[in-house]
Amino acid sequence: MQPDSKFELQDIKYEPITESQIDHMKDLAGSYEALFSRVAMKYRALGLNEKKLSERDYKKHILQEYTFLKRPVIIIGDQIFIGNSKKNIASAKSAM
Repeated sequence: MQPDSKFELQDIKYEPITESQIDHMKDLAGSYEALFSRVAMKYRALGLNEKKLSERDYKKHILQEYTFLKRPVIIIGDQIFIGNSKKNIASAKSAM
């Protein structure tokens, strides 16, 4: 499904997310941890799997390395859908 003019697509690899964007996503999701991807290749490479990360750490890592943001993130009004599970994508589609 291609986004139409009602949608804003942001390729975070080339247009990094801002601190205000991540703060807004956190407000909708409830935590920075909910936005954090533990399957990113750098997660183990940096030894983060062996550390207890704080909310501040999750935010810092997401802002420093785009692969730490669990994708896709879909925001529809005051709802946020994070990740690509079938259930999550179906929920996002029905919210549209």
